[in-house]
Order: sequence, then structure tokens, then C-alpha cells
Amino acid sequence: MSKSNHNKSTHGEQSQLYRRHLNSAQNSVEAINTLQDHASYRLAFADHEFLMQDELRHVRLQLEYLKPQLVLEQHQVKATIVVFGSARFLAPEDANAALEQAEAALTAEPDDPFHQKQLQTAKRDLTNSRYYQASQQFAHQVTTHSELNPNCSLMIISGGGPGIMEAANRGAMQAGGKSIGLNIVLPREQHPNPYITPEFCFQFHYFAIRKMHFLQRARALVAFPGGFGTLDELFETLTLLQTRKAEAVPVILYDEQFWRRLINFDMLVETGVISASDLELITFVDSPEHAWQVIYDFYDLGAT
Repeated sequence: MSKSNHNKSTHGEQSQLYRRHLNSAQNSVEAINTLQDHASYRLAFADHEFLMQDELRHVRLQLEYLKPQLVLEQHQVKATIVVFGSARFLAPEDANAALEQAEAALTAEPDDPFHQKQLQTAKRDLTNSRYYQASQQFAHQVTTHSELNPNCSLMIISGGGPGIMEAANRGAMQAGGKSIGLNIVLPREQHPNPYITPEFCFQFHYFAIRKMHFLQRARALVAFPGGFGTLDELFETLTLLQTRKAEAVPVILYDEQFWRRLINFDMLVETGVISASDLELITFVDSPEHAWQVIYDFYDLGAT
């Protein structure tokens, strides 16, 4: 072997002989970081992408039920009054302000069809604002009674949004009490109204779980005029009572004229699709005071 080749061979053997054959600390850190950064390493309950899979729907349903359930149990919330109704009704002060703006706009451009339409809408909204006011007054009465009678505590629960729901939470707050709001995720985001007690402000994805929480502790349901959502909640409640899946509670429909115009209850009896006795599940009222009196009498609250 030539001297040159001998030197190369010796140098190669020394390089192989003395090179590091264990990973460096830096190599280990990099390898561990690669593993820990991978989605597979995340804790299952902290892995958002994992929990959002269709196969995990049953887990999400359970979690959505359990979170409010545990919070309400921890705070010993046992009896609620459910208030349903349209999210579109304005507070009287807001309706008046909108009417003034519409009138001013139409005065400036009296022939503008858009402003004419806006004025009609503003007048309608002002008329409907009486329902907001009634919901607020009713919730105030319920909460005032509960604050004065801690052994007979009834907490207002609403859908957590604007309109009738906001009015109910607002009335409870003004009476110095707490109230619950069950918000729902919608394509057009619905923000919780500012009158809900913070520890009782919940958000839902599933309508079914939300409705379970509406009714689980319900001692009465008051339905103000409303649209599809209100009708859905009302008829689910009536179905549970009719089929005795739930114990009897007062179901109060506010504004008899509205409800009788909307639903021909007598025709349902005449057609034979419901029994005449099923109508006893419903009580019509036309004032917040009457609504509270129905509940007061049903539970004989004067005896508490």
C-alpha cells in the first residue's frame, strides 16, 4: 500500500473509530419536539380536531349536556320558570328611537319607498314592544318573590338572546336576582344579552340538548308571541306533557288573541287529533300579573 493510501485509510479508520455513536442532547431534543408536536401526541380531551370528528358526536352531546348540568347542580338551581318568545321584539325605548329616526328620514324624503317601508316597520315594532315590556315585568315579579322567599326560589331561564329573552333576563336583574341564558350557535351569530348572570350563561350547538335544559327544572313555561323557534319549543313541551313524559306544569300563552289567531286549537279537538282535555294543558293570559298568578295558584305559593 502506498504511503498516500495508507494515510487515507488510517484517517478514515480514526474518523469512524472516534466519531459520536450516541445521539447528542440536541438530537434528542429535536426528536422529542417532533413527536410532541405531532397531532397523535395531544391529549384526547385537548385535541380539538379529534373531538370535532363525526365519530365523536356522541361525546360532544354528552359534554354539552354535562357542563350546564354540573354548574346548575353546584349552584343548587332546582326550579326555573322558562320564558320563550320572539328574538325580534325591541325594548320600548329602542322602538321609540327607531320610530323617531324613521319619521325624520321620511320627512326629509317623503316620496322614498324605502323610508315609507321603514316607517311602517318602526310603527309595528313599537306596537310589539309591549311584549318586551310584559316579559320584563313578569320576570321582575317572579324574581322579586324569590328574593323575598328564599325557601321558594324560582329562577328565570331564557334562550339568552335578544327580544323576549333579553327582557326576561333584564327583569330578573333589575329585581336583584340571578337568571339563566341558554344561547345557541346559529349561522348568523347570536350574542348573549348583557342581563344574564355570567355563571349561568351557556352556549349550545345542539338544539335538543338545549331544550332538555329548558325543561329539566321547569316549573312553568310562559310563551310570548314568537316564530318558528317559539312554536318548536312550545309544542315539544306540550307533547311531553300530553304523553306524560313530563309531569304537569303550567303552560301559559301570553296574549290570547295572538295565539288563537295563530293556532286553531278548537279545530284540533273537532278533528279528533287531540282530546278536549288536552286543552287543559294551556292557560291564556293577557297581563304579566295574570301569568304570575297562574303559577302562584298552581303551586299554592301563598302557603310557603
